[in-house]
Amino acid sequence: MRIGILGTGTLAASLGEGWARAGHELAIGGRSQVKAERLAGRLGHGALAVAPREAVIGRDAVLLAVSWDGVDDMLGLVGASDGVLEGTPLIDPTNAVAHGVGALLTGHGESVARRVAGLAPGARVVKAFHLFPAGQWTSPPGGGQSRVTVAMCGDDAAALHVVGELVRDVGGTPAVLGALDRVRQLEEVAGFVIGLAFAGFDPNSAVPRVPSSAATS
Repeated sequence: MRIGILGTGTLAASLGEGWARAGHELAIGGRSQVKAERLAGRLGHGALAVAPREAVIGRDAVLLAVSWDGVDDMLGLVGASDGVLEGTPLIDPTNAVAHGVGALLTGHGESVARRVAGLAPGARVVKAFHLFPAGQWTSPPGGGQSRVTVAMCGDDAAALHVVGELVRDVGGTPAVLGALDRVRQLEEVAGFVIGLAFAGFDPNSAVPRVPSSAATS
C-alpha cells in the first residue's frame, strides 16, 4: 500500500518501521522537514520525506501520528478542510488524556476521533493503535512477542478492512468494536489504562480474563 504518515515521533517511527518491513511505500510528512528526512532515512526501504499535504494525496491510508493538541495544526497544514482526505482511511491513534492521571481532556461526550472526522470532511476515520506503547510494533510478527488485539472503531467497512491489514502487518489482531458512535468508549479505555499505569498498578491485573467463548453463552 501507499501509506502517508503525518508526524515524526515514536509511534510514527515504530509503525513506519513495521510497515516498511512489510513492503509498503511510505511518505513521511511532519511540521519539521528535517525531522521527516531523518525519520525517512532511518526507515529506509524507499521511505520519502515530503510536505505534509503531499503525504496525504493519493494514499491508500494515512496515519495521524501527532499529539492530541497538534491534531488541528497538522490537519490544517495538509488542507484537510478542503477535502483532500476524502475517501481515504485516516488512522487516529491519539489520546487526549491528562498526563499521569488518564482523565480525558475532551468535553463531555466528545472524542478526538469525532473531532478528526469534523476537521477532515470525507475522510474514513478509524480509531486504532491508541492502547499500546509504540515499542509494541517494533518487533517483526512472530519475533517472540505474543499477538495483541487492536480494538478499532470506524464507520466505513472498506477503511476498517484496510486498517485491519495494516494491524496484521505489525503483528496485531484487528477487532472492530463498532462504528464511531462507540469511539468515546475506546478513548475512555485508554484513560483507564494510562491512569492505572501511572498509579503504579498493572492494567492487565484489573481486567478479568474471560474466555472469548463466554461472550456467546
